Amino acid sequence: MAVNSTPEAPLPVGEVSRLIGGWIDRLGAVWVEGQITQLSRRPGAGVVFLTLRDPSYDISVSVTCFRQVYDDVADVVSEGARVVVLAKPEWYAPRGQLSLRATEIRPVGVGELLARLEQLKKALGAEGLFAPERKKPLPFLPQLIGLVCGRASAAERDVLENARHRWPAVRFEVRNVPVQGVHAVPQVVQAVKELDALDDVDVIIVARGGGSVEDLLPFSDEQLVRAVASCRTPVVSAIGHEPDTPLLDYVADLRASTPTDAAKKVVPDVGEEYERVRQLRDRARRCVEAFLQREERGLAHALARPSIEDPHRMIDERADHVASLTDRARRTLGHLLDRADSELTHTHARVVALSPAATLQRGYAVLQKSDGHVVRSPDEVTAQESLRARVAEGEFTVVRAE
Repeated sequence: MAVNSTPEAPLPVGEVSRLIGGWIDRLGAVWVEGQITQLSRRPGAGVVFLTLRDPSYDISVSVTCFRQVYDDVADVVSEGARVVVLAKPEWYAPRGQLSLRATEIRPVGVGELLARLEQLKKALGAEGLFAPERKKPLPFLPQLIGLVCGRASAAERDVLENARHRWPAVRFEVRNVPVQGVHAVPQVVQAVKELDALDDVDVIIVARGGGSVEDLLPFSDEQLVRAVASCRTPVVSAIGHEPDTPLLDYVADLRASTPTDAAKKVVPDVGEEYERVRQLRDRARRCVEAFLQREERGLAHALARPSIEDPHRMIDERADHVASLTDRARRTLGHLLDRADSELTHTHARVVALSPAATLQRGYAVLQKSDGHVVRSPDEVTAQESLRARVAEGEFTVVRAE
């Protein structure tokens, strides 16, 4: 409910505190899950004080309960444990402090944790965060590797030593963060985002040397999974662990079984690369030599062919054949010309013998009428008709007598 107040008529602190307390008193009891970060059990005190923290966010809330409520679970609950409490919000007016009054505390068992992780895994998988097509390839030779791990941890030592042993020139940008506990998630997320924002970082390794299911819970946190999924830099999960797999393994671009395995998969071995280069060089040399030998054999085979060994031989053979054909054509043409000459001579003789001029040469004459008609019968000529007489040496006119 809104409260009317003005600068001239402000509310006293006590009134504000009382109003807040009244609003909070109207809230009912709720089940709250969190991790115990502080626990205070003073001897003889009837109230136990503890702090619940959300590992995914930097938020804590104070919780109080009667000693009997805590004693029921004291054997299985201590600092660092995840619990579910039934509590009602309370407002302590003198100090303006909010707390929860717990009436029941239940430890979160491993089975329940695994069930929740499985549900979260299915939900994130349905969003496509674990899809293979989202995986980014790792660079062949990263120049700068981002490493997120615990301070002075075995995981850090394994990654650094193995990577530098394989490729001495490799460089690291290390972010030391808590890898378990209430502060792990926000600091790991922040470290991953910082490394992803650096343009020089080629790949990011998140490493831890294994642990129990509870110890690995930060690496299954939804906030961390989404942060890794949004990275533009390839991320390698190197959480050494037993059969239980944190969700980071599914969203990472590459999963390594241990920090040492991560170093082997991210950094190539200089000795192996030298050997691979040598093998490739030898293979290339053998291929070139085989190619040259094959071409030399082909060239020798080509040079051994008669057309290459004696190129004029074919021309000489063809020249003889052409000469033979030329002589044959000349002889054939000569025979044809001789036969044609003989036939022409005979034909000329026959033509001469049958020619009218030849007849005239023998003393004969041809009479033609004025219209050129040749006279063949006396009846064709009338008396006193002029005729033209054609003889061998010329022609003259004659008249028929009576």
